[in-house]
This record gives sequence, C-alpha cells and structure tokens, in this order.
Amino acid sequence: MPALFTPYTLKDVTLRNRIVVSPMCQYSADDGVINEWHLVHLAGLARGGASLVIAEATAVSPEGRITPGDAGIWTDEQGHAWKPVVAAIKAAGAVPGIQIGHAGRKASANRPWEGDDHIAADDPRGWETIAPSAIAFGGGLPKVPRAMTLAEIERVKADFVAAARRARAAGFEWLELHFAHGYLAQSFFSTWSNKREDAYGSDFEGRARFLVETLQAVRAVWPENLPLAARFGVTEFDGSNDLEEGIEMVRRFKAAGLDFIDVSIGFSTSTANIPWGPAFMAPVAERVRRETGLPATTSWFISEAAEAEALIADDKVDLVSLGRPLLADPHWPYRAAKELGVDKAAWTLPAPYAHWLERYRTS
Repeated sequence: MPALFTPYTLKDVTLRNRIVVSPMCQYSADDGVINEWHLVHLAGLARGGASLVIAEATAVSPEGRITPGDAGIWTDEQGHAWKPVVAAIKAAGAVPGIQIGHAGRKASANRPWEGDDHIAADDPRGWETIAPSAIAFGGGLPKVPRAMTLAEIERVKADFVAAARRARAAGFEWLELHFAHGYLAQSFFSTWSNKREDAYGSDFEGRARFLVETLQAVRAVWPENLPLAARFGVTEFDGSNDLEEGIEMVRRFKAAGLDFIDVSIGFSTSTANIPWGPAFMAPVAERVRRETGLPATTSWFISEAAEAEALIADDKVDLVSLGRPLLADPHWPYRAAKELGVDKAAWTLPAPYAHWLERYRTS
C-alpha cells in the first residue's frame, strides 16, 4: 500500500489516508451564516476521498472577517448552521475539521472577484480594523488599523474560546487555529507589524504572548482526546533568519498543548521574495517537524500523486494538504490511488461509488 493511502491516527481521530482538504475561503456566507453552497462544496470534497476536510477560515468575531462574505462562528446561529455540513462530511467517510481565526489588519476587504482590496472608507459595508500596531499592510490593503487595547486583546482571546466551544457543539473533530498569512495572530508575532512596547510586543516573548495565551485558552476548552492544530507562518521569506524564531514558536505551541502544525508562510509583508515552485514548503515543514517533534503537514504547489507520495514515504510530513487540485478534481484521491498502483483503487472512495466503479471498470 502506498504511504499516501495508509491510515493516520492522532488522539482519538483516525484518518483513512494522508490526504487533507486545506481550508479555502468561499466568501459566500450571509452575515457569517453559511448556506447550501458550503454544504455541497465541503461534502463534495469529502465524497471525493480525502480523509480530513477542514472548513474555511471562520471568523471568531464580526471585525475578524476578511470580507463581508466570510463564514463566522461568533453566534449560536452560525454554529448551528455548520451541523448539516459536519454530518455530510462524516457521511462521506471523512473527518470534519474547521479553521478559526481573526483577519486583523487584513479585514474589511472586498471579495477577491470584487477587487480583493480594502473596502472604501465611505462604503457602509466596511468596518474598523484592529491589529497589534497601527501599521497598514500596504498595496491593495492600505487601511491603517487601530492598535488594540489590552482589554481588546483579552476580548479577542475570549472570542477564540467561544468559537472553539461552538465548533465542538457543531460536531467538528479537528480544530485548527489560523495563526498565519498576516492575519491577527501572525501580526502579533511578526516584527513587520508588531511595534508594541508593552507585554504583547517589544521582544520575542512579547510577540509570542498573544499566540501562546490564545492557544492555552482554547486548549482548556477543546476536548483533550481531539486534535488541536494551528496553521502558522514560520517564515516570511524576507531575507532574515526568522525561520529560527518560527521554529522556536512552534516549540512553544507544543509546550502549550498543540497536537499538530500546518507549516505555512507569514505573508506579513508584500515585499517578501517567496520562492514559488513545486512543493517548495516541504523542506521547511520537514525541518519544523524534525526540530520540534510535532507531526506536520504543509500545502503550496503540491499537485501530483507521486509528489505527495514521496512526501509521506520519505517521512517529510505526516499529512499532505491540498487546495486547488481538489477544487479542479474532487476525486483526486481516486486518481492518485490508480496512479500509485493501489489494488482496487476505487475503494478509496465511499462504498456506493466504489461498488459501481469496480464492478464495471474498463481500465
């Protein structure tokens, strides 16, 4: 059996293979409440054979949305709306996961197909953004955020906790904290965006504090028998040696109770020289995994079956996360199984599909 199709167990959760649906924002919710689109989107990906389906970055508060169309989980109504999606993912044989986060200074933006920039100041759809410091991201996101007060920092940490409770009540079995991509948590950690001189800035300990405290608070309410993960930008690719700090941050996460790390990019600055290419984050993820002892995944330009198989077989990562390849072909796992020579590859799909594909297969 190819390594990509071996089961994986973490805590009380067992995945049928090593293929994960990476969180992908749909920007299609109504005041944070998801709808039928999210159901068919996520259920379809689960039906395609992936083992873990992680729902999109879901805002823990209204100002934490990236766009007005973002999914939310700051109200009970929003949490309840996720229940049919969770049930559909499980019915297709996958584990339901969700990513929760706060957009920080990148919030109050237009949806990608409507500009992918900050909503104009005179547009009533927009809102005030908050961040560790009053520093704009720049480029198409020029809005200067308001520096958060200590009371607001405590409130946002509490928002993460409330969101985690609602996620569990909805039935999710894998929780991922969005600590990457220039959003609020990453902004606290990054020297590009955090110029505070209080306990939440100034040095490494200060820049790490919001992330660690948020993780600890969520860990206290998320069931110990279920995986708690984080997606974190371990490096900015800005020419500095920030990867050393990123790895140390992951060590702090592990000590605070994190079970799994999704290794990603900081995206705290628009000037970074990111070395885009096939599986370019895999060597970084392998190093993070090796030096911290945390099981890991990564994504970014992984698209071929042989490529994904090598990452698992060579013990570089524990899981492979895919985004756009699964949008283009939700049955990518089935195609990968055939390419890798899995006997009766159709049985990587739910039984009702596998029965027909195996019974009448012509190739």
